[in-house]
Amino acid sequence: MPPRAPIASLDTHEVTNQPPPLGGYNLFDRDPILRAALDREGAGWAEDQARAFGAALGEDRVRDLADDANHHPPELTAFDRFGHRLDEVVYHPAYHALMALAKRHRVHAIAWTAGRPGGHVAHMALEYMLVQAEPGVCCPITMTHAAVPALRRSADLASQWEPGILAAAYDPRFIPASEKRGLTIGMAMTEKQGGSDLRATATRARALGGGDYALTGHKWFCSAPMSDAFLTLAQTEGGPTCFLAPRWRPDGGRNPFLIQRLKDKLGDRANASAEIEYKDTWARAVGAEGEGVRAIIEMVHQTRLDTALAAAGMMRQAVVEAVHHAAHRRAFQRPLINQPLMRNVLADLVVDWVAATVMVARVARAFDSPGDPFARIAVAVAKYWINKRLPNHVYEAMECLGGNGYVEDGPMPRLYREAPVNSIWEGSGNVICLDVLRAMDRAPGALDAFIAELDATAGGDRHLDRAVARLKDDLAASKKTDATREIGARRLVEAMALALQGALVVRFAPPAVADAYCASRLGGDWGRALGTLPTGVAFDPIIDLGRIEGAG
Repeated sequence: MPPRAPIASLDTHEVTNQPPPLGGYNLFDRDPILRAALDREGAGWAEDQARAFGAALGEDRVRDLADDANHHPPELTAFDRFGHRLDEVVYHPAYHALMALAKRHRVHAIAWTAGRPGGHVAHMALEYMLVQAEPGVCCPITMTHAAVPALRRSADLASQWEPGILAAAYDPRFIPASEKRGLTIGMAMTEKQGGSDLRATATRARALGGGDYALTGHKWFCSAPMSDAFLTLAQTEGGPTCFLAPRWRPDGGRNPFLIQRLKDKLGDRANASAEIEYKDTWARAVGAEGEGVRAIIEMVHQTRLDTALAAAGMMRQAVVEAVHHAAHRRAFQRPLINQPLMRNVLADLVVDWVAATVMVARVARAFDSPGDPFARIAVAVAKYWINKRLPNHVYEAMECLGGNGYVEDGPMPRLYREAPVNSIWEGSGNVICLDVLRAMDRAPGALDAFIAELDATAGGDRHLDRAVARLKDDLAASKKTDATREIGARRLVEAMALALQGALVVRFAPPAVADAYCASRLGGDWGRALGTLPTGVAFDPIIDLGRIEGAG
């Protein structure tokens, strides 16, 4: 698409003091925090791939695709005109183009195909950039990525499905998986009566023999319902069991997969979420009967990393939009970016984004060491805290744009609607905090590894040292098992997140960011809203991290 050439002079007035369109930049090259993290955390070998993807995502045409995919959401075609069930969801071509771009750059596969350390860090970097282009396609990409370790519980299923799952090809045709160039995997877990309580699953599985089953029941949330197969949960004689339910039967016929309706969601408009029913739906068991919750948790462990890194990526997008606007907008005879109070707000936004990004990069490195106990507890802490910060972060960035930030012509309303979803998906805040308590009790070495990460920065900042000491006292006190422990779980996980981010920014972030973070988040020299950093903060080097023009 050729560049737009707007008319700057109208009959009644000349259009002035409006920022130029933000586009045509490389999301990787213009992000110094991501570049440093990729190399530091062990995936420097993926720099060329990340740069190529960053260049593709930064093109104006990708912004247009994202706009189209959101303005034309998926539509359900339940029946054909003769009354035959179809149960198909029709997406706008822009959605398919974005999915093809993501799969071509192997966002879904690189963690499993890299063949060297750093695969999860590379995945982190790619999806962190993808979410800035369009969050809606991240859901099916994440689920396809995360399905791999679950399917590996069954050697036969893994050998049959992995080649298509890991292929660098997107094939949107609704045909049997064996005939497609590339596959996507969805999830269908949540039921009306259960929510996050997977053991309350009511869907029943009837054994057919040889690992085959027939499922009957409902799912209240089914993500990406046109995926080629779904990891799902049903009750067997042995207890809750994980299954792979394809959209097509082995004989080439359609598998009963009854889409009742699409969810009318607050955000994530480009992606479909559905209510579905199984009616003697053919499925294959993934692992042994009764081990379904364990298999699903293995997948959820992967998706939680993505829900955390996606929030960091959305913070990055919010920062870029706010800084770009302030750099090109004048008010009261000077640029917004030179006005002291606006500088405080912009710097505070940058501090949150940097802290989130170094956090998810460090957690991704732990995923590259199978069995690293740090990953078990740190991913839950990161998922909880970054997503709790995100909605207000996006709101403050929106306010930097004034009225322009509130209208649908720009990306901020879409970003604002998207901000809450990852805090809800894969365990809401309460579920995550209780899971942290569970990991402290039951995951050998997890808490010790977490504390060791904090101790690695001892002496680096006095505010951090005091925060870590307080946290250790709180952790010791939290070992009691009465109800007061659960009541205080959010406060404890928040303190863990702040201490971990503080330790990581002291080690890895630019000094101005580290000083501002520790003085405000840990030292108490901060208000209750963003834009309340202490007066001694060096704003210039912090704000420069969010600039696109002139970035290094």
